[in-house]
Amino acid sequence: MKALLQLNQVGYQIGENIILNDVSMTVNVGDFTLITGPSGCGKSTLLKIIASLLSPTAGTLSFCGDDVMTLVPEAYRQQVSYCAQTPALFGDTVYDNLIFPWQIRNQRPDPKKFLADLASFELPEETLQKSISELSGGEKQRVSLIRNLQFLPKVLLLDEITSALDEQNKQNVNTIIHRYVKEQQLAVLWVTHDSNEIRHADNVITLPSHAGERQEAAHERA
Repeated sequence: MKALLQLNQVGYQIGENIILNDVSMTVNVGDFTLITGPSGCGKSTLLKIIASLLSPTAGTLSFCGDDVMTLVPEAYRQQVSYCAQTPALFGDTVYDNLIFPWQIRNQRPDPKKFLADLASFELPEETLQKSISELSGGEKQRVSLIRNLQFLPKVLLLDEITSALDEQNKQNVNTIIHRYVKEQQLAVLWVTHDSNEIRHADNVITLPSHAGERQEAAHERA
């Protein structure tokens, strides 16, 4: 079976500034991997490269055996979905955001699913019609995650997506993501500094602080 994702000596630099150097890793179906490391080591950059939001300046990235550079970006991003720490919400309301994944697939939205998803993430029904300008940071993070889960991708990329949540909601999000991994064989790459999340991870990748070091992303069992 081909790996979902394969990174081979991926690097990224701007001018003389090396942000990532020689990163190699494999992601298979159902992998739940946390990425950690000191600030500035390139964790978010790595996720953006995998999400096809940035192009690596060295190395190769393949998805199901195909070079990502040869794939249609929109189709790829439906299969490898990126959820940012600071969500980019659009339109006027939460509803506008949740219908978007349905619209781009030319499918009829399912409001019942919206309400069920909101409830799962401890958000009341009235959140659906709430203006995005009225959302707290934690609400925005959960709405963004719900949007990404309307159609389950093969790989979910999470960048510090619980940073604005209290401990109860962090644990709830962690439980939901674990359930998707176990029941739906979703592969997850999760950037975090949260020691509790790291402690409960299946695999942990630690990027080094020195950009010049080889970053061989071998899985460590937590």
